[in-house]
Amino acid sequence: MNVRRSAAALAAATAVIGAAAPAVAADPSPSASASQAFPSALYGDTDPTYDGVWRQSLALLAQHTVGVRPPAQSVDWLAGQQCANGAFAPYRADPSESCGPKLMVDTNNTAAAVQALAALGGHDAAADKAVAWLKSVQNKDGGWGYAPGGASDTNSTSVVIGALAAVGEKPADVRKGDRTPYDALRKLALPCDGDGAGAFAFQPDKEGKLAANADATAAGVVGALGKGLVVKPGSGSQTHAETCADAGSPAPWQAAANGAAYLTEALAKDGYLKSALPGSTDQPDYGNTADAVVALAAQGRAAQAEKPLRWLEQNSATWAAKSGPAAYAQLVFAAHATGTDPRDFGGADLVKQLNATGPAPKTVTDDSAGSVGGTDDSGDSDIWWMVGAGLAAGAGIGFLISGRNKRRKP
Repeated sequence: MNVRRSAAALAAATAVIGAAAPAVAADPSPSASASQAFPSALYGDTDPTYDGVWRQSLALLAQHTVGVRPPAQSVDWLAGQQCANGAFAPYRADPSESCGPKLMVDTNNTAAAVQALAALGGHDAAADKAVAWLKSVQNKDGGWGYAPGGASDTNSTSVVIGALAAVGEKPADVRKGDRTPYDALRKLALPCDGDGAGAFAFQPDKEGKLAANADATAAGVVGALGKGLVVKPGSGSQTHAETCADAGSPAPWQAAANGAAYLTEALAKDGYLKSALPGSTDQPDYGNTADAVVALAAQGRAAQAEKPLRWLEQNSATWAAKSGPAAYAQLVFAAHATGTDPRDFGGADLVKQLNATGPAPKTVTDDSAGSVGGTDDSGDSDIWWMVGAGLAAGAGIGFLISGRNKRRKP
């Protein structure tokens, strides 16, 4: 799913209550001026007003995925951004102040924070409270919009599905009336005839028509499979048709297969997806291409993910350096999903580059750091808790592991 929410996109979301803004902008938020001082625990050095929680969540989750223990102050900063009702806003400059009615909380930042905190462990109460808030703002169609009460969109619904899975919930059991998140996604999937066959739309247009959106399709594939931002290598289903099938109201797995078929065709020529921004339609969309790699891997199309992955290895360095921690995290997620070493990504060490955007993490031993651990699509913690020293004061290995095990659903 798209992790490139910029100041422009999120400002649009805050300007129209009840309307969700598509996450299509590729540029980072504005650079900090010399007079601005942002939290030292925060990853990235640009203005966090519109993406602080989002980029912090992705950075910490990516570190955990590759066996790096994030610094305690950075995890505490993320947890401290939560409002009393469980929701997260993009950024709270003074977390000691209560979240008033004018603060724009949203589903995307909340769901991303849940996925990070659930993976890291030790923040079960915060994650549970956030999930309870997400459930409270579920729409009648079973989905979610960016802002509470906003029309459901594919990206928001999918990132919330990932949050539900991360805490051991079954998304199909999270209902509003008789509607589930999968029902909302199926309504946003295009039929198999006409333009954009099998793709997902972001939202219906004013006339109720659906238009193919590659960004939403990458998110929708992962969401329809019940997965989150981190996809375990080799976990994708091998059952799929090469072309769109079962038009009408497909089952979630079929909608995911149809979306993956659309992405495969869209990537076939150049190996990358193009930007949808006005005036930039001939430019590569690096973040969406990384998301598409994750989606294809999640759906079991490892061979089809190979070409865009290699393109990213060769071409994404400048984009990632300009865009910051969320971009590095996207690339780490793409590498992880395909079983590629993120420490040798086209000759670049994505982990080192990500770590350099914030406070130094507490890493595991060198040998262990070279392995790709992390969370699978159900949100279970992996082996990095078991390696090295420096565990949080008062917390033993047995406690941390048992705490996560208790959250797993049979």
